[in-house]
Amino acid sequence: MLHAHCHALSIAILAGLTALSAAQAAPRDEITSTLGDQQSVAVTIYNDNLALIKDARRVTLAKELNHLAWREVSAKMRPETAQLRNLSNPAGFRLLEQNFDFDLLTPQKLLEKYLGQEVSVISRHPTTGVESRETATVLATNNGVVLKFADRVETGVPGRLAFAGVPDSLRDKPTLVISLINPVAGAQELELSYLTGGLSWRADYVAELNATDAALDLNGWVTLTNQSGAAYPNARLQLVAGDVNRVRDLPTPAPRAVMAKMQDLAGAAEMQQESLFEYHLYTLPRPTTLAENQTKQVALLSASGVPVRKEFLLQGADYYYRGQHGELGQKLKVGVFVEFKNSTDNKLGLPLPKGVVRVYKRDSAGNAQFIGEDSIDHTPKNETVRLKLGDAFDVTADKKQTDFQKIGGSGRYNYIFESSYEIVLKNAKTEAVTVTVREPMPGDWTMVNESHPHQKVAAGTAEWQIKVPAEGQTTLTYRVRVSY
Repeated sequence: MLHAHCHALSIAILAGLTALSAAQAAPRDEITSTLGDQQSVAVTIYNDNLALIKDARRVTLAKELNHLAWREVSAKMRPETAQLRNLSNPAGFRLLEQNFDFDLLTPQKLLEKYLGQEVSVISRHPTTGVESRETATVLATNNGVVLKFADRVETGVPGRLAFAGVPDSLRDKPTLVISLINPVAGAQELELSYLTGGLSWRADYVAELNATDAALDLNGWVTLTNQSGAAYPNARLQLVAGDVNRVRDLPTPAPRAVMAKMQDLAGAAEMQQESLFEYHLYTLPRPTTLAENQTKQVALLSASGVPVRKEFLLQGADYYYRGQHGELGQKLKVGVFVEFKNSTDNKLGLPLPKGVVRVYKRDSAGNAQFIGEDSIDHTPKNETVRLKLGDAFDVTADKKQTDFQKIGGSGRYNYIFESSYEIVLKNAKTEAVTVTVREPMPGDWTMVNESHPHQKVAAGTAEWQIKVPAEGQTTLTYRVRVSY
């Protein structure tokens, strides 16, 4: 019932607004600028829901004092960052005051602005059809309407409401109202720049492994989302990749409702990149339109035949070197990783923005199947990209501690332990594999004996490369002394 009442209220108020135009919502001495005045717009989007807008328009101003209503700005503008410049006549041009009107004109908002004021209630006789008009004062607008007539108080709206006008603070579109001093009358080239929320981007990558898992084809896409409450037609688009520091406790305008998104796949021309301070700037080589409440994708990069290295990894833990544990696990999962170097030799060599890499491989029928995904951080040129795709189905491990001894130490921090381990690696595949066994060694450690040679890849890490035959198994044994 409440929903039906609110719907009827909206219809009643809208009927009373039919005689009012959008122009009447602004004071008569205002100069209004719309997207029709726009000469160009540049949008620079950062990773963290932040964008810089540079909106250039040609506007006719009077000499000296002007009240300029700059319409169709972002509803999530940070007004304290707004800066208006006169490119035609900068000398003597100065700003006096600016107000950001993001409270949009709706039947409910209009009614709220008339709280405590008089409105006209127009009702039609049900049989004669004759209209009558009464004056009432708006007493309340929360969870319904309360109206005070000369002889009674009523809830709800017994007819249409008519208003004397629209308050200046209510706009049909987000508007920045600027009071300024202009030195020369006539058409001026103005540029408004500001920071806004509601615009974001992320990188997504699609990789396809070849039949031997030795190379992959990589395509990168930038996904843009515009929920700022404004459109940016034919915008010069740039993206900044990097972690830009921001002060987090600044107030922002209330967000508007997000409507359904639309998908738009842009052309395949790749974006150009350059260094910018300690970040990377990507520029779309052609203008593009960012419609309101839209998701758009544009091509970032494309590379084929990128050499990759596949790795099976059994990752250990350090807790069982400090005590007696016995069985450490049966059919332990062996992780599957692929890695490649982001270098020109590998047909890449571009700074890769952080994002998600989704990896596919074709089956025997030639259909691409999803085999895993992983996220990457911002990756500079010549760095290695390492992706965990999942756990191997056919490669498993059984691990147990075969011996544990305390061989020295009486205090709290000078213990010496020796322990022995057996790891059985099993391979059900029809081809041989090499498994990396990585064990974190606590404290000061010494390998006493081992069945396969290890490498000390870091101060606290021992690593073995174990070959496991097709449909077979290999056993790794080792004994290690650790001291604390």
